[in-house]
Amino acid sequence: MRIFRAVIENENNLTRAARQIYMAQPAVTLAIQELEEYYGVNLFDRLGKRLYLTEAGKQFQDYVIRILGLFDDMEEGMRSWGSKGMLRIGSSVTIGSQFLPGYVESYAHTHPDVNTQVLIGASDLIEKKILSNDLDIGLVESPVHEKNLIAEQYMEDYLVAVAPGKDWERGMDASGNGDSERIQMSAEEFALQHLLLREPGSGTRESFDKVMAQHQIFVKPSWEATSTTALVNAVISGLGISVVPRRMVEIPLRDGKIREIQIDGVEFKRYFYLVYHRDKLLTTPIREFMDVCRNYENSHSQPEYSGLF
Repeated sequence: MRIFRAVIENENNLTRAARQIYMAQPAVTLAIQELEEYYGVNLFDRLGKRLYLTEAGKQFQDYVIRILGLFDDMEEGMRSWGSKGMLRIGSSVTIGSQFLPGYVESYAHTHPDVNTQVLIGASDLIEKKILSNDLDIGLVESPVHEKNLIAEQYMEDYLVAVAPGKDWERGMDASGNGDSERIQMSAEEFALQHLLLREPGSGTRESFDKVMAQHQIFVKPSWEATSTTALVNAVISGLGISVVPRRMVEIPLRDGKIREIQIDGVEFKRYFYLVYHRDKLLTTPIREFMDVCRNYENSHSQPEYSGLF
């Protein structure tokens, strides 16, 4: 199974798989053939010099990921028995920059012996890392796509469309007043603007695309970026408008550096999710960290984004 996993992780390339697991290529080929003979199915179609997963191979892949993930959990848990625990957390960029530092700080107060390791990246990357058991739990901004993952809603969130605070082409001027009127705009007019958006694969972008699809609004962004700060700075510079998490732009909105856009009939509501593998053994440290995330907003003040604008 580990040999099979190495092959699919290397895009079905036997040579690269053999190199990764320090085996000779003929031995890898033989192992795949023995699997196919044992189960009486073809796991791969061989077309020319390339391998392609069959439907049986895809089903076997699901089993392999689950079985090896559980086995790796057992190995790590038993070998580290009695030593300090470890919690591997993955987070999307928005949650990772805004909330995760507070979650980890709060958790560390009551779990000083648990070593937390954090990975912050796009939501699709976090999903992949949970599937491969490189992470114990993830926090993302959009529903999951993999059937082997469980996603639990734990916090409500909103995106907001924002425009420059002054000298915008529509002649709006916030005059440094955070209480100035919001900009009203039709969905059709919104679709014609220069849009600065997060990159595909991020939770923010997926939430935005989902709302746009529901309203049959089709847009082509002028910018795509992995950084919300970069997008907001671009808006402040007058390069276009963006849709970003409201919690992350309270300060520049209040200071009048950007202005909120109200789009007729469009609301960017979403949820944050706790994500884990359905076969994951939720140990006490994992469950208690999940409780911190669920209860954090009720017991702590709203964090303010500290990005440079």
